[in-house]
This record gives sequence, structure tokens and C-alpha cells, in this order.
Amino acid sequence: MKWVYLIAGIALFVKMLLVPNPISDFSQQNSIVQLVVQDSGVSNAVSGIILRNRLYDTIFEVVVFTIAILGAKYLLANERPSCAVYQFTDQPSIILARLGATIAALVGIELAIRGHLSPGGGFAAGVAGGTAIGLIAITSSPQWMEEIYHRWHAAIWEKISVLVFILLSVITLSGYELPHGELGTLLSGGILPLLNVLVAVKVTLGSWAVMLVFIRYRGLL
Repeated sequence: MKWVYLIAGIALFVKMLLVPNPISDFSQQNSIVQLVVQDSGVSNAVSGIILRNRLYDTIFEVVVFTIAILGAKYLLANERPSCAVYQFTDQPSIILARLGATIAALVGIELAIRGHLSPGGGFAAGVAGGTAIGLIAITSSPQWMEEIYHRWHAAIWEKISVLVFILLSVITLSGYELPHGELGTLLSGGILPLLNVLVAVKVTLGSWAVMLVFIRYRGLL
């Protein structure tokens, strides 16, 4: 049987080397991209597709992420908390981790507010924000992280961001849009930049909540 897989792999390799791919109609692809940019009012066609053309799917992606956070809390609720949380204690590692957290946070902000103009967007910004929080978590006390999370009512803001995102998305899907503004400027795209920021806030705070749960019940390192 292994010879069959070997022959199939060689045949696929030869096919990729010798058989040319069909020539794509780049003019048609460019026209599609131009239509997306024109309809959405943003220069990043990917953001236009995610937050306008397929906004219905994006709503449920945000909802699925919310359900995943609730599921992690529910599944670990009956677990015994970890007895010890091991963290970086040497000063060079702490400095490097916090420097990385600062850079990741700045990148997250940039991706959130300019994701409709250049590669980026709310989900990428949320990942960068969650990375920043994770780097802080491996060098800080879990109790301090929990205290900050509750002091700033992060869980409430996470839920508010989801509800506002769904509300604005429903309004957009109903056919109501803000003026697109001048293409290529920070305030272009109507409601799309705000949707990007809301997704970034939701993913960042959701990542923070999941990290706190796993640190409490599974430890850190």
C-alpha cells in the first residue's frame, strides 16, 4: 500500500512541474476588486468583503468566538485550580516580554484603526492585543491580572462590543450606511472602521478572559 502512496506523490510532483496552470483573467479579477473598493469605500478590499459583502458570515464568526469563551469557562468551572503558577522571574526575560507586549499592543492599535486602509483588520488586531496580554501574563502575578480585569469591567466591555457590533451589522445589512468619505483617508468606509475597532476590542478582551481561565486551572508554564 505504501508504494501506491509513493507513486501518487511522484505523479502529483511531476504534474505540478510539467502541467501548466490555466491562465487567469487578471483583468476580470482587477475589475472585481475595483467594484468591492467602490462599493465599500475602503482601499483594503479584504476588509470590504469581510465587513460588507459577507458581513452576515462575520457576525456569526464573532458569535462563535463568544461561545468558545463561554465554553472554556464552563468546561473548566469544576476543575481544581492549579496549585502553583510558574512564571519568568529573570530580569532579562521580563524586560523582553514587556517590550514585546508594548510592540504587540501598538501593532494591534494600528491594525484596528487602519485595517480598512492597509492589510490588517479587527481580527488581526485582536490577535495582536491578545498576544500583548499573554506576554504580560507570563511576567506578572495572576492575582494582579485578575484584579485589573475586574477593575476595568473587561467582561462587560466585551459583551457591549459584541452587542454593538451585531446592532451596527444588522443596520448595515438593512441597507443603511454612513457616507463613505474620501477613499484612502482614515475616516473613509462609513461604518467599516468602527466595526474593525469593535472586533479588535472583542477579540482582545475575549483572549484575556480565556487566558485568565487557563492560568487559573492549568497554570502558565
